[in-house]
Amino acid sequence: MDRIAVLIPCYNEAKTIGKVVRDFRNAIPDDGVIYVYDNNSTDDTAKIAAEAGAVVRHEYAQGKGNVIRRMFREIDALCYLIVDGDDTYPAEIAGDMISAVLERNADMVVGDRLSSTYFQENKRPFHNFGNSMVRGTINSLFRSDIKDIMTGYRAFSYLFVKSFPVLSEGFEIETEMTIHAIDKNMHIENVVIEYRDRPEGSVSKLNTYSDGFKVLRTVFRLFRTYKPLAYFGFLSFILFALAVAFFIPVLITFIQTGLVPNFPTLIVCGFAAIAGIQSLFSGLILKTMRHKDRQDFELRLIEIDGEKRDRLN
Repeated sequence: MDRIAVLIPCYNEAKTIGKVVRDFRNAIPDDGVIYVYDNNSTDDTAKIAAEAGAVVRHEYAQGKGNVIRRMFREIDALCYLIVDGDDTYPAEIAGDMISAVLERNADMVVGDRLSSTYFQENKRPFHNFGNSMVRGTINSLFRSDIKDIMTGYRAFSYLFVKSFPVLSEGFEIETEMTIHAIDKNMHIENVVIEYRDRPEGSVSKLNTYSDGFKVLRTVFRLFRTYKPLAYFGFLSFILFALAVAFFIPVLITFIQTGLVPNFPTLIVCGFAAIAGIQSLFSGLILKTMRHKDRQDFELRLIEIDGEKRDRLN
């Protein structure tokens, strides 16, 4: 088991990967290992990374989520530091992030760009807006205080990595990791970092619109999964509100005339009310299942911690 593993997912980062590997080699202790996972690059990313001193491996399923899934399965370490290979994150802050995991038992350390230079350095205004919107949405829905949701610079504990089920295939993986840590009540720390934009000639792989839509879809999918009573309770409220709104005119007419001339409306109101009841009880049942899942997860953490101690001994 490595003490520190630096994980760098890469796709066509030949222009910057050599510098990134050298910078982190100088920034981390000598017992750290740098792994570069090449994701079907068509340039010399893998060759340059190996020449710079990294352990190079390959993931052939395209997408950052697929790369991270492979990394987390294959690498065992006390502390994992994950960083993009585009030279936008400072290696000199790595020591602080590693210390948070190894000395303060943090499960996830977030490299916070948004509290420093990101909005000045990043030249894509829709990315700025999207980052702020995703951060605000998640912090509101999950009652958290994560400063940067989409950052590619994070540190993790062994417990987090071995208990995190990776489902996302692409850039929505950062959102999934963040919400998992919040939901499982893991120890999260924010470390402010100085962000710098990509050097000239280096191209971002993130599509503002399509990937942004995937991220938002992931947020609401995970909200439904992790907060089922809130999700289905809100749906129940909407259905009941519609049923009442359309039922009131029918009731008033009945009181005044003793007749119900709008039977279709009355029938729809009844079905909407029934659907609202079903939605509410679905949320209650799923909340109970989620509570049992949380209990099982805590037991799984104990097992993972025992596995780690056995490997260290």
